[in-house]
Amino acid sequence: MFLCLDIGNTQIFGGVFNDDKIILQFRKSSRLSSSSDELGLFFREVLRENKIDPVSINNIAMCSVVPDVVYSIRNGCIKYFGTDPFILQAGVKTGLKIKYLNPLEVGSDRIANAIAATQLYPNKNIVVIDFGTATTFDVISNDKEYLGGAILPGIRTSMEALESRTAKLPAVEIALPEKVIGKTTKDSIQAGLYFGHVGAIKEIISKVTEEAFKGSRPFIIGTGGFANMFNDAGLFDIINTELVLRGIYYSAKMNLKKEN
Repeated sequence: MFLCLDIGNTQIFGGVFNDDKIILQFRKSSRLSSSSDELGLFFREVLRENKIDPVSINNIAMCSVVPDVVYSIRNGCIKYFGTDPFILQAGVKTGLKIKYLNPLEVGSDRIANAIAATQLYPNKNIVVIDFGTATTFDVISNDKEYLGGAILPGIRTSMEALESRTAKLPAVEIALPEKVIGKTTKDSIQAGLYFGHVGAIKEIISKVTEEAFKGSRPFIIGTGGFANMFNDAGLFDIINTELVLRGIYYSAKMNLKKEN
């Protein structure tokens, strides 16, 4: 079996693959203070609680946008699984032609999303919208060129900014509002967060369609923790919340095959 880990700014998103099928997904807070022992033991325990023998994990792969956590996770994997994990980073095989001016600047989670998108939905112009700590847009052409994208604050990040930078606005639950005109402060914040995000997404998709694809609408994929919240907004052709895990998995298999 194959354990894949996406280390984000807020959470570690993990998944176990068995014969190309994801049989388990889990999430953990990505605290910088976590030791290699804490992380290694957590991974073993979450597997056991879901009836998966840790001994059955033959390979581990990961991507990270939090460099300080990589050392602890890598050592935890070596100590508790006897496996040095594959890390999706600059220089590994991806199957993409990356057109960023400096490819080292592209987050490895964004590359993982692009890898999975081109594998699962081939021969399409694609925009991947990932709803996490940041909401990211990745633009990929039908010949696997990673063209770049856009980044804006994620919906929870926007809410936390309102709470921390204003005297009277409270933190609110991230929830789908019933109406755009709120009758309470809570409703008004929820409406602004949701519909503001929808408006920004529609505008960016429109600009990308013109700039990259000469007006031909690309295939739009929603992913990430908050993607399902926007399911009824008419933004996506498909939602695939496991996209980043599949990208890590596909990249690891490409590179392990290359080594062998």
